[in-house]
Amino acid sequence: MSVPIQVRNKAQVTLPHPFLDVKVKEGEIVLRVKKLADKGQAWFWTKRWQEGEREAEKDIREGRTHGFDNAEEAIAFLHNQVNRGSGETSQG
Repeated sequence: MSVPIQVRNKAQVTLPHPFLDVKVKEGEIVLRVKKLADKGQAWFWTKRWQEGEREAEKDIREGRTHGFDNAEEAIAFLHNQVNRGSGETSQG
């Protein structure tokens, strides 16, 4: 997306976005719009959490999921997995 801006007296410019990421790269100034997350949601956007999200999405796509009728069944399943020494889940 291209947005025209006006260069004012003394080479002043007004940028159309309130938050920008600014870097100097190979002699050029690179401006990118910075998307801010609510502080209460910041954990979701950490690298570690996003890697886990991608892994979970892949498991869902490939059918590595299991359904439970209640929390007790889910907990028993997890205990069984730990006792078997396997991190994989069976299909159900």
